[in-house]
Amino acid sequence: MRFWTRILVNAVIFLALAGFFQSSLAGGFQNDFYVSSIWIALVASFVLALLNAVVKPILFVLSLPITVLTLGLFSVVINAIMLELTSWFVGSSFAFASFGVTLIVAIIMSVFNAIISDHFARN
Repeated sequence: MRFWTRILVNAVIFLALAGFFQSSLAGGFQNDFYVSSIWIALVASFVLALLNAVVKPILFVLSLPITVLTLGLFSVVINAIMLELTSWFVGSSFAFASFGVTLIVAIIMSVFNAIISDHFARN
């Protein structure tokens, strides 16, 4: 998939997951995953792409032993760390309630990106 297409797809996934992870509590309204607008989703998608290009290879090499021991499952944690870094860079308008939510979002995004990439590869 091309760079800008992937950014648009990730922004749509961010918006869909933010809507999915909204929950209401008795004491008020809480978001497990919060994206304030479509523009913030686009910025977050772009920041995630930059972090994946620059920081993720370094983290992958540093965590190679534990990734091998866990048969590759630690790569999900690396993806969640990339999402947390994205949240840190973008600010309070793109936030996760906990690292557990970040892990779930990372897994769902990986699945959706694999399906969408496969669809674009076939066309």
